[in-house]
Amino acid sequence: MPQPSKKTEKMNINDERDVRLHKLAELRASGMNPYPATAARDRSIKEAIEQPEDTHVSIAGRVMTKREMGKLAFCHVQDESAKMQIVIRQDVVSNESFKLFNKKVDIGDFIACAGERCVTKTGEQSVMVREWSFLAKAVRPLPDKFHGVVDEEIKLRKRYLDLLFDPETKALFRRKAVFWQSMRSFLLQEKFLEVETPVLETTAGGADANPFVTHHDALDMSVYLRISMGELWQKRLMVGGFEKTFEIGRQFRNEGISREHLQDYTQMEFYWAFADYRKGMELVERMYKYVVQETYGSLQIKEIGNFTDIDLAQPWKEIDYVETIEQITGVNVLAATEQQLQQKLEELDVRYESHEGKARLMDSLWKYCRKQVKGPVFLVRLPVDVSPLAKRAQDNPELTERYQVIIAGTELGNGYSELNDPVDQMHRFQEQARLREAGDAEAQMYDADFVEALEYGMPPTTGFGVSERLFSFLENKPIRECVLFPLMRPERPVDV
Repeated sequence: MPQPSKKTEKMNINDERDVRLHKLAELRASGMNPYPATAARDRSIKEAIEQPEDTHVSIAGRVMTKREMGKLAFCHVQDESAKMQIVIRQDVVSNESFKLFNKKVDIGDFIACAGERCVTKTGEQSVMVREWSFLAKAVRPLPDKFHGVVDEEIKLRKRYLDLLFDPETKALFRRKAVFWQSMRSFLLQEKFLEVETPVLETTAGGADANPFVTHHDALDMSVYLRISMGELWQKRLMVGGFEKTFEIGRQFRNEGISREHLQDYTQMEFYWAFADYRKGMELVERMYKYVVQETYGSLQIKEIGNFTDIDLAQPWKEIDYVETIEQITGVNVLAATEQQLQQKLEELDVRYESHEGKARLMDSLWKYCRKQVKGPVFLVRLPVDVSPLAKRAQDNPELTERYQVIIAGTELGNGYSELNDPVDQMHRFQEQARLREAGDAEAQMYDADFVEALEYGMPPTTGFGVSERLFSFLENKPIRECVLFPLMRPERPVDV
């Protein structure tokens, strides 16, 4: 049998919409309100299913199936908790009510109904309805119940339909809620204070990223959407006397889309005074194990990408940035010139931009090597060139007290002993400004106000940040699929 064209399918949907709009007009003309403000229900559907027979229940939900058999009508009604059958009998409800139900109720409508719990001849848990009412008339028909939403773009564009038909999608976002709740709970148990820092900034700081720019009408000036979770603001809080702070919120980076990258996403960052990166690593390892155990009930990962049997429960080892790159590529990045780094990247078929300086070239080479690291490990002793906000290592001023969490070839968190030397910070900001002028849009901006804050004195501090990339990694899905409503191009003008 030939399949209907997209044009025919669209016309059928519009025909059905016209029919439902006509029903809606008839309901209103009869004096009925198809969209009342309240719903008369006394329990969820799951709770109703658990009640013994003959118990009177009032439930509400969306009609998911409907079939008529003479003087009987059967429907399945679904709320967030469960789905349950209801039975409409002409001799139980009035003739007018029965007729109204058959002619005006469609799949997708929300209804409320009250009656007694019963079990049908087929053994299905049901409610024998005595009265019912409209809660919301659905004007558009739902997708086919047997196939749900198949098209991946429609799943992301119309997530509400995906949630309605795919229990696993809904379960994924419940796990995501547990993921962030458990991280918050862990930090609160560790006596960290949750704070809020500005989303709009006059200087975008705290990360190497290209910011979004917008205009502040009241102040008549350009501002940036933050690119970090208040890193430079939280360190100002350390100057002000707070000792343990964290923030969970949205941040924005005007960069490319990939399996691991989005432009707006959730991030957590904490800052801890009178502690160094070693204490930070110990806390982070405990936090990750706690969050993963709370979210998934296990610390074993069977398969992620090209890696199998990853054990997060084991003690996490350390690997050295410079040593690891040299072991894999034969290049000592500290000693290599920009030309030598470019030659090695070309040899490995790794793309780079001609304007990139040594720091970016070094970072590209590390990202090539990172894909071969199974983990879980802490990558330590990163060079100053790629760490403009980290404190220098005491035994080698070319390196820093910085670390990254690496699991299955992916970076899943970044922390360091924070730079609190205002003179060193000023010089590093100046170098970043030079890189921006040379064409590096991701180089950090000079923040004179932050340097001034450091001049008042900031105690030794460690900081750490992790984004929702960790959650999508644990789900083994692209990060876009793990966001409820990812940004997408408009499909077409909205129907009016």
